[in-house]
Amino acid sequence: MYQTDPPRPPQETLPTMYDLPSEEVEEPGLPDEFHRLQADLLSQTCQPPNQPIDQVFVASDLNLYYDPRHPRWYKRPDWFVVLGVRRFTQQQDLRWSYVIWQEGVTPLLVVELLSPGTTPEDLGQTLREVNQPQTKWEVYERILRIPYYVVFDRYVNQFRAFCLSGTRYQELSLQNQRLWLEELKLGLGIWQGVFEEITGLWLRWYDGTNRWIPTPAEQAQQEQQRADQLEMQLEQERQRSERLAERLRALGIDPDALSEDDLGQ
Repeated sequence: MYQTDPPRPPQETLPTMYDLPSEEVEEPGLPDEFHRLQADLLSQTCQPPNQPIDQVFVASDLNLYYDPRHPRWYKRPDWFVVLGVRRFTQQQDLRWSYVIWQEGVTPLLVVELLSPGTTPEDLGQTLREVNQPQTKWEVYERILRIPYYVVFDRYVNQFRAFCLSGTRYQELSLQNQRLWLEELKLGLGIWQGVFEEITGLWLRWYDGTNRWIPTPAEQAQQEQQRADQLEMQLEQERQRSERLAERLRALGIDPDALSEDDLGQ
């Protein structure tokens, strides 16, 4: 394609998400079961109170294309969140991948779930090979300059967080295994509990009162418990009214003939 004056914008000249899908023939396959479950919990509890719900995009195991000079190079974060890009609601519009030059916004936070085979690269301990793409650490820190980078090692129950300071990541000192993100008005911490019938330690979002954000299933359960409690209270009130009516009848008083003021007295 010939050069124009002025040059055409990248959105018109570079490949789009339809040209750069997540599926790759040489990929070994989807991650293990924990990766899927942990990503689901992060997505379900990431509910920033200060952001329009349709402007918060979260994704897991989705190819992130980052370099317009090498449009086929990508990284696949275990989980990430982006503010200020549209979250589509129609199935036919769902993203095939996340393409930086198409979206124009980099993630606020990336989460990597460590495993023995990925730990060195995820922690910036591997060197880039000649004529090969940058490591994840290099992409997140130096190219995309993602403000927050979090890693969680479930094998040793270790949660570490890094914040971009200048041109390099600096590890943050976490209090009680918790990280507050002012941009989201949410915090990320280690929660011990049961998710999808699996007991363990999980990364999970919490609010400004240090309460864990409930999942949709937990919200439904809480609403059902409140409804059951209200029904029980109404039943107790009905039984109380019946006992009062029986005592009145025993005294020769017709409770149906009394007004509410009389009953209140």
